[in-house]
Amino acid sequence: MERGTQLAVVPGSFDPVTYGHLDIIERSAQIFDRVIVAVLRNRDKKPLFTTEERVALLRETTQHLPNVTVDAFGGLLVDYLARVGARVIVKGLRAVSDFEYEMQMALINKNLREDVETFFMIARREYSFLSSSIVKEVAQYGGSVADLVPPPVEAALKRKFFGTEAGGPSAG
Repeated sequence: MERGTQLAVVPGSFDPVTYGHLDIIERSAQIFDRVIVAVLRNRDKKPLFTTEERVALLRETTQHLPNVTVDAFGGLLVDYLARVGARVIVKGLRAVSDFEYEMQMALINKNLREDVETFFMIARREYSFLSSSIVKEVAQYGGSVADLVPPPVEAALKRKFFGTEAGGPSAG
């Protein structure tokens, strides 16, 4: 990596991407020269969307950010950072419980690779309650997620749960 060029990685499962995720990505893109949004392939989780679907949705919702690319990875995050030539991780925090978990992850990453730094970005107040799990639960029961996720994600959730763009339990 060139000196002076800052590359940051924003990792996560993004199942699905929410306005909270997008806010962290956009703010990271204002701070760092280049940002890679890295979608985790986690064998232990059973995601609603495939890795390919999550990558496609992220590419669509970040296309307005010229310095942001989207990729997928499996295995250790520090190994992925080494492959792409990065040493900065950006993680969004909503609550104290997020901090406790993310601090443990930051410390283990630092233990595995001394030159890796983790930056914590506090969620905006309007997104502090927002999680992919909540979005999926609301969408599954036909509730509106229009204020929680970008339009392509809302449409994808409706297709996933109801096989239609219209969505809702009565739509089937």
